[in-house]
Amino acid sequence: MRTANIHEAKTQLSRLVEAALAGEEVVIARNGVPAVKLVPVEKPAVRRRGGMWKGEIVEHDPDWWKPDPEMADLFEHGDPDHPDPLFEPGQPAR
Repeated sequence: MRTANIHEAKTQLSRLVEAALAGEEVVIARNGVPAVKLVPVEKPAVRRRGGMWKGEIVEHDPDWWKPDPEMADLFEHGDPDHPDPLFEPGQPAR
């Protein structure tokens, strides 16, 4: 960690900035007490553009999202071949 006082930071700012950009931790002190840390600015995230995959994705089954009537019937009425042992018809659920 590199520490510089305010006067040194004023006279050698370019060197301190280069050190911070190189990954070195640079602290500027006032009267011997650390006051601020000099760090590189993070690069902004790359902005995403919509439509980059347009025409690249093929939908094989356009009805994949539609509800399955057999599955809906199982949810609503249960499976008569495999009754739920914890639930008896006519009794409240536990």
